[in-house]
Amino acid sequence: MKKQILFILILLVSVSVKAQWGQEDMDEKPSFKDRLFTGGGIGLSFTNYSDYFSISPLIGYRATNKLAVGLQFQYRYTNYKTISPSISTNDYGIAPFVRYYIYQPFFLNAEIEHLNYQFIKSATEKFRKNYNSFMAGGGFFQPAGRHAGFYALAMYNFSYMSSYNSFSPYNSPWVFRVGITAGF
Repeated sequence: MKKQILFILILLVSVSVKAQWGQEDMDEKPSFKDRLFTGGGIGLSFTNYSDYFSISPLIGYRATNKLAVGLQFQYRYTNYKTISPSISTNDYGIAPFVRYYIYQPFFLNAEIEHLNYQFIKSATEKFRKNYNSFMAGGGFFQPAGRHAGFYALAMYNFSYMSSYNSFSPYNSPWVFRVGITAGF
């Protein structure tokens, strides 16, 4: 985990600022297409305990210079190697979000995530459950060209339950994400 955080910090620091994305686009009345942006993230992890893959594409709309809304989709695959035979799980989710830029490059973010996930009850049993989370926090956006950039986001999951019996899809109330966005 420490290596991943270090890699992310180096990546964010090494990207040079080429434009304040969003400022020049919103001076005139931009078209609907100019207000759309896409992006997302990919996650990979390989350990002695499990293999993990996630993909989370997003699509958004910049309503104003400071306000954006959108949807983020999520798919997660986990293969648990310590259980014999190994068991894999698949999770699917969607999260409408709202993002408000308080001061470039910093923003506030809130979302309601609906996640349909599998959890392992025993070595031979797995179950599927729906889990709704309200998450809010802040982030940083680093432009990389006229219509693209990198983002880092930290959110607190206000719906987090730490009880073992709750079968939460998260092992912490804190959710960290990094990704890219691109305009059309």
